[in-house]
Amino acid sequence: MNSIILTEAAAGGTSSILMMVGYIAIFGVAIYFLMIRPQKKEQKRMEALLSTMEPGDSVLTTSGFYGVVIDVTDDTVIVEFGNNKNCRIPMQKSAITQVEKPEDAAATD
Repeated sequence: MNSIILTEAAAGGTSSILMMVGYIAIFGVAIYFLMIRPQKKEQKRMEALLSTMEPGDSVLTTSGFYGVVIDVTDDTVIVEFGNNKNCRIPMQKSAITQVEKPEDAAATD
């Protein structure tokens, strides 16, 4: 009789461990599809956007300033702010959040 109780207790412990592993797996998959995958997709979109940036494009920086790209190098961009031609600031490409092509601006007008 004791052996029957011990086998039932052992079987119940194994099934609870399998259920816990199943919940952890489901939770991991949910985190991947809700957090990691969209972030990687956005990161690829930003890389594509920054790689197509060229002089004459209007940009929005992370600090909220609008400007026009004057020169583009590997990892830096020279941006002109406002109508003052002396206000040209070099900044990292990662500081750019939006790029608007001159063709896009003409099409919306």
